[in-house]
Amino acid sequence: MTTNTDLMELVLKKSGAGYLYHSENFDIVLSGNLPEGLQGLAAAGQADEAVFGAEEGARIGALKRDIAHNRRAVSTEVDIASVKGTLTYRIDMERIDLNGVAGILSVITDVSETRHRERILKTLLRELSHRSKNLLAIIQGIATQTARQALSLDYFLSKFRGRIQSLAYSQDLVTDSSWRGAYLFALTERQLSAYWPDSERPISVTGINAHLSPNAALHIGLALHELIVNSASHGAISAGISSLTIDCFETFFDGRSAIELAWIEHLPPASSAGEADEPTFARTVLERVVPVAIGGKAIYLTAPDRIEYRLTIPSREYEIITRAEE
Repeated sequence: MTTNTDLMELVLKKSGAGYLYHSENFDIVLSGNLPEGLQGLAAAGQADEAVFGAEEGARIGALKRDIAHNRRAVSTEVDIASVKGTLTYRIDMERIDLNGVAGILSVITDVSETRHRERILKTLLRELSHRSKNLLAIIQGIATQTARQALSLDYFLSKFRGRIQSLAYSQDLVTDSSWRGAYLFALTERQLSAYWPDSERPISVTGINAHLSPNAALHIGLALHELIVNSASHGAISAGISSLTIDCFETFFDGRSAIELAWIEHLPPASSAGEADEPTFARTVLERVVPVAIGGKAIYLTAPDRIEYRLTIPSREYEIITRAEE
């Protein structure tokens, strides 16, 4: 027959809570369901110091004396190092009467998993704050540089909206991957989608589909946007032909592994490089902003019949998941 005591013991085991009941002289009267590693608290003598260490044990002892004197409930937490990592226990203590005898009840609960999740969440929030500040800095730079070269408000709005939309495309891919980055092929296809909607004759990237870091994805997305917009205005895309190759291959940079993104565009007759010939924001992005942001280098060449852009991306800004030959 199950007694009330047996039932309460079962409830405690299910809840994961353990308990200690001390007399006013701090002698152990009852104990049960103590977490693994804390069974020593049920021993006589300086059990708190033996289990928690001298400093924390002294603090717990002081709290018990205060509870016995002031009759107030106290809740505290204690961290203990273990082979599993840091374990955190919450101890809820209060003075109660048991069968007419005053004592101190301590209920001990393992909250390690909860505190671990909280630490991870705080880390993620700090990372999110850092990335948000970086994103805002990029937007501020885009707005400033676009405004400096704007001939009119309409020109500014048109260019600024296009660049912000490009940033949003890249950011969507990064966010969908839980901030791990974006694949180069997907990034290029997303940037091209607004200017080359012909699904029957897609412009594709060949070579290595590298997985870019979040930083590289955002900045390379901006570079692709400037190249695509210029092509849609003055180059191959505007003429409705796909005389454009985008290739990614392995190389070396400063003696270390790297990849190179090569954009080679053959211009139709009577066309020109258009805006790309001038010292515009597009050229600034392609030659300075993007390579500096990713720690690489860039070469941007324009000619009456050809536009060529080569961006070298250092290994810290990408990961090769699968090589082309595989």
